[in-house]
Amino acid sequence: MKRVTIDPITRLEGHGKIEIFLNDQGTVENVYFQVPELRGFEQFCIGRPVEELARITTRICGVCPEAHHMASSKAADAVYHVDPPPTAKKLRELLYSTFYTTDHTTHFYILGGPDFVMGPDASPAERNILGVIAKVGAEIGLKVITLRKHCHEIIKMMGGRSIHPTFSIPGGVSKPLSEEERKQVEEVAKEGVEFSKFTFQLFEDIVLKNSDYVSLITNDAYAHKTYNMGLVDENNCINFYDGKIRVTDPEGKEFAKFEAEDYRDHIEERVEPYSYLKYPYLKNVGWKGFVDGMDSGIYKATPLSRCNVADSMATPLAQKEYEKMYETLGGKPIHATLATHWARVVELMYAAERMLELATDPEITRGTRKDSSKGIDKALMKEVRTIPKETPTEGVGVVEAPRGTLYHHYKTDEDGIVTDCNLIVGTTNNNAAISMSLKKAAMGVIKGNGEITEGALNLVEMAFRAYDPCFGCATHSLPGQMPMEIVVYDSQGKELSRKKRY
Repeated sequence: MKRVTIDPITRLEGHGKIEIFLNDQGTVENVYFQVPELRGFEQFCIGRPVEELARITTRICGVCPEAHHMASSKAADAVYHVDPPPTAKKLRELLYSTFYTTDHTTHFYILGGPDFVMGPDASPAERNILGVIAKVGAEIGLKVITLRKHCHEIIKMMGGRSIHPTFSIPGGVSKPLSEEERKQVEEVAKEGVEFSKFTFQLFEDIVLKNSDYVSLITNDAYAHKTYNMGLVDENNCINFYDGKIRVTDPEGKEFAKFEAEDYRDHIEERVEPYSYLKYPYLKNVGWKGFVDGMDSGIYKATPLSRCNVADSMATPLAQKEYEKMYETLGGKPIHATLATHWARVVELMYAAERMLELATDPEITRGTRKDSSKGIDKALMKEVRTIPKETPTEGVGVVEAPRGTLYHHYKTDEDGIVTDCNLIVGTTNNNAAISMSLKKAAMGVIKGNGEITEGALNLVEMAFRAYDPCFGCATHSLPGQMPMEIVVYDSQGKELSRKKRY
């Protein structure tokens, strides 16, 4: 049996390894996706005061600390049985929408985009953000960098730091938003909306007008009919910060809809011996192995999954692009993995629009002195924080991280010291689907003619990269490296090809 190893997988956060086994005919027999990092962050949280976890868990990852900050804050609210004031919730969502705007921009232009702009077969030396800038012009690169810079300035202004924010506390937030700050947020939100329009035009010109790329997106090698999961509001519209978890089946029908605290009634986690990353599945369907279809409990929680489970978008421009995506690709649900990039741009527009809505909401500056130069009025802090008064017990917080539904579940003693912690992050939710996508893509592009090109291996990586996986969140490695490896073996177990990045 022939064996091919991709190590490292490129353009991801964390360390992943792909092992491809070929039979005597040279076709793919099996594919193993391995995460050789030890997951241990849950243990770091035990013994800590629960109110500290919104600061501690942001250190899991420097890419999406705001997601962990918000999920942890909501879990702490639940532990203390406290409901933040409306303005506090809006301020949290405002910061979170700002984060989403910059995060989706990062993946589309820097991580996922090079495969389409430069082409899947381009040299790795060119298939990166520098190659993208060289091909499409420095002006586009400047737009990306400028928006990210401005969004991080807003995150720092509201959250205290440009990464690892300290904004949310049990019962609300640490400070209100002044009128001067609100105006700054509004301007950046407008910039984000215009940038999103620009990104859709770029996607139209580079991807949708290229028949080869459209064929690649709709290729069956990149399709899986699984269940989908995502957070929705009371109207079944996508919401990143709050709502109920909705699950739809492979045909698009609602299978379940539940509150955060009930997640264990619906999700089970299993372990495979070759990976430190767990494999969640739908408890009420069951684990049938790495297969898709109605009888398999495997689900996806991605930008495309969120679009599939939602009935619509909650903002007008995003809704227009949402409708176009489904009209172009044949209606709901979409099972094409590579269409996740398109859904990510739809969400980018929604995040920017939602950011603008919140920045212009009259309630957003409640709790601020009319003369902001005199600082924060403690008497007005009740507008942005409800002081916890109940004995802490147990709580679950859920948000939609860019990479999928994020669960934080804490149990404490009566002093609020954490006794148990469970985290299910977006990448973990998608682990089984990633494994299936890699195998099917490998079977589709490795044809058994004895030739395994770097371009073919990149086409395998593209199935993986669409999920925008983050293994720092999923496993938390001590070295802090971002390597990837793919190895190919023949039918006798002899290593034939190895690709590494360290």
